[in-house]
Amino acid sequence: MNNSDRAIRIDLLAKTEGLESAEKYFDNLQGTAKTKKTYGALLNCYCKEKNLEKASNLLERMKELRLSSALNYNNMMSLYLNLDKPEKVSLLAEEMEGEIIFDLYTYNQIMNSYASLKNFEAVEGVIEKMNKNKVRCDWFTFGNLAKIYTNAGLFKKANATLANLEKLENLHDREAFHILITLYAQTSNLDGVNRSWDSLKLVYEKPSNASYLVVLLALSKLGEVDALEKHYRQWESDRSHYDVRVSNVILESYLKRDMTEDAQRIFEDIVQSGAEPNTRTFESLTSYYIKQRKIDMALKYLEMGAFKANSMKQKLFPTDETIRIFLQHFEEENDVDNVKKFCTCMKMIDRLDPTVYDSLLCASVSAVK
Repeated sequence: MNNSDRAIRIDLLAKTEGLESAEKYFDNLQGTAKTKKTYGALLNCYCKEKNLEKASNLLERMKELRLSSALNYNNMMSLYLNLDKPEKVSLLAEEMEGEIIFDLYTYNQIMNSYASLKNFEAVEGVIEKMNKNKVRCDWFTFGNLAKIYTNAGLFKKANATLANLEKLENLHDREAFHILITLYAQTSNLDGVNRSWDSLKLVYEKPSNASYLVVLLALSKLGEVDALEKHYRQWESDRSHYDVRVSNVILESYLKRDMTEDAQRIFEDIVQSGAEPNTRTFESLTSYYIKQRKIDMALKYLEMGAFKANSMKQKLFPTDETIRIFLQHFEEENDVDNVKKFCTCMKMIDRLDPTVYDSLLCASVSAVK
């Protein structure tokens, strides 16, 4: 067994048997087997488990043994960002200066830390440093920078950055096109969305379900109804297998416009295709009908969604907002009969918590009075 195999085993032990098992295996390794790879694997496990104390202590030990690398520092930077300690990232970067060469992921992590601190001048300073060190930005870095600008509402800078991403030579990564489409939509740039979609199709003659999902979500966000339906029809003719997530986008679009017959047709298509509606499908229909106070239809899809959620052990169906509207309906209408049906569904998915129960009890008492 070589050092790479040992590193993989540490990772697998942490995933299957827990961190303690991985630590025990590492501790029992002979001195020559405790290398940069095995130390790095254990550090990665600590970072994934968000164990800051053990990760920090191990990194210090690795520095003493001169076994640290950019990957190790990147893992620690990710840990600090996950723990909402972005100010610590720049300190790690200072440690690396002159000792360890930054890779592209390092630069991106530093950018993200400054973005979390809303220091956009420092974010741009990272790009300047990359240019100074003759480190060429890749599509991921441009996408990351554009996302930072978009989240900050700096749409002009975001669009300029996305334009630079588009200009990259030999752009063939599907995810890069997805980033372009998504961020152009978030900056309300329809031309950018259409241009990026056309570029994607030049590279991938038959776009994947995931690509169609991205563009449909973008068009839905922009309110481009005609284009949304056009692309959906293209997907129907192109698809090699059904993807309910794609159908959910058009279904939700129809519901937003009160086009219930069209939404029902999409639901029937999902069922007839052999694919199963997911909890989002049922949430969309349940939410729509309860908001319309069409209680019978709302309960119909709530029950179907509850069966689905129960089988998949999902706790996020229905949303708290949907539950709130149901409870409001019961309190206002004194609808005791449907309270029972609602309770049955909520029990099925273990969502009959005290707040819901108290509200239903009040509704029932009021009805009896």
